[in-house]
Amino acid sequence: MSLPQLTVYRHDRRKRALITLAGEIDLESAPLVRAALELCLYDDMHTIDVDLTPVTFCDCSGLNAFLYAAQQTTLAGGTLRLHHPPPMLALVIGLAGCGFLLLGTPFGPLPPPPGDTAAMPAPAPPHRSVPLAPVLSGDVR
Repeated sequence: MSLPQLTVYRHDRRKRALITLAGEIDLESAPLVRAALELCLYDDMHTIDVDLTPVTFCDCSGLNAFLYAAQQTTLAGGTLRLHHPPPMLALVIGLAGCGFLLLGTPFGPLPPPPGDTAAMPAPAPPHRSVPLAPVLSGDVR
């Protein structure tokens, strides 16, 4: 078994962690991603920002690790956000309709990554069979 081609950097400030991932996220390195994000929760970080600028590749096992971490972070009362995902991951996130979980964008296509000159097709808008309605209505005090 080869060593994962991924490096994890962490910088904490109070209850906020910045995780920077560099390299490739795949089946072999996804457990390292999951462990790094779980450690943030163990250390009582309420906000976890994941910088993916130096990531060159991320497959569905990486996406699964991010979705699991987002779920666990939400259950713990915190937030997890991905920043600057690689183009293919951004496309998959858009197609899967899970951008609101990971990127903080409730609807619509993802913005192009900084410095990306290749035109990528925008993902199709999410299908809705029921019109959106506010969760709360009336006089809320």
